[in-house]
Amino acid sequence: MSATVLLQSGGGGGNDPVLLPETIANLLGLSGIVGDIVGGLIGAFLIANIMLAMTAVAGPWAKRKITAAFTDRIAVNRIGPFGLLIIVADAVRLLSKELIVPEGVDRPAWDLGPLIVPFSALLGFAVIPMGSGIQLADPETGVVFAFAASSIASLGLVMCGYASNNKYSLLGGLRAVAQNIAYEIPLIVTAASVIIFTGTLRPSEVVAVQAEPLLTVAGVTIPQWFAFVNPFAFALFMLANLAEIGRNPFDIPEAPTEIVAGYQTEYSSVYFVLIYLGEFIHIFLGGALVALLFLGGPAGPVLPGIVWFIIKIWAFFLFTQWARSAIPRLRIDQLIEVGWKGMLVLSFANLVLTAIIVGVIA
Repeated sequence: MSATVLLQSGGGGGNDPVLLPETIANLLGLSGIVGDIVGGLIGAFLIANIMLAMTAVAGPWAKRKITAAFTDRIAVNRIGPFGLLIIVADAVRLLSKELIVPEGVDRPAWDLGPLIVPFSALLGFAVIPMGSGIQLADPETGVVFAFAASSIASLGLVMCGYASNNKYSLLGGLRAVAQNIAYEIPLIVTAASVIIFTGTLRPSEVVAVQAEPLLTVAGVTIPQWFAFVNPFAFALFMLANLAEIGRNPFDIPEAPTEIVAGYQTEYSSVYFVLIYLGEFIHIFLGGALVALLFLGGPAGPVLPGIVWFIIKIWAFFLFTQWARSAIPRLRIDQLIEVGWKGMLVLSFANLVLTAIIVGVIA
């Protein structure tokens, strides 16, 4: 029954949403290509700063607070109310450190690697509908674009590892590539099972399909979020997403107990900050993809869409921190085995089963 509703509402086209650049251009009284360029640049600046602000809270402060809560310890609480000014203190401390360049590094690649990691994550947010009219672009292949942008980070990690002239960094870079290949395929195949239901790759339409009612219980209407329609695919996607962003039990590319700090071993000062920043922006991008494909995007009752979007990606961040505190790290051979022999098989089984169900109903 729910699949029938999905098939009827999927890929409908509908009215194109009003995008953020268009809204900004109208507010400034601009039109044509000038309005598109100015509106796009201002919109990108606003969205990037929203993500960077959340990352600043997540990295130095929230990560410590959440981990301390899970492990029954005391986190930062001395600098400012609730320890919040540790964000400023850490920023000053890290950015004021000397940038040490080891001998023998491949300088162009060594410099570019830390820039690519956060850039790729920010690029993915260009097509994510955040609610309240906050979306930069809504192309017909927007879902594919988000995954493609996210995967560019692998190139940055390889550059960091190879260019550092350090065996631990090289091992970290190789591990990152092996891990991303092993888990990115199940991640995308699982996402494809959602696209079979929706019949479209346009982000706004994927969200619109999930806004349809699934069933009504005791007067409460439950939307057809794909986490409800196909919880097995949701679980697969969450697990593969953990590996994609490199959180426990899949933090093999860094593995401090094995290879010092992996691909980031030889980085300090602002370059370390960029890599660290990229790691947390990727966590939020992973949460945004979960929200887009399985949790109705920015949809939710009472509160504005942007508020629900932020709540959902922070919920995913909380999940990653729970995994970091509760689940032990896999060995590299176990990680590859789980990816190729477990996740890949299960993701294709889910895809085939979904296609059969949709085909029979259609």
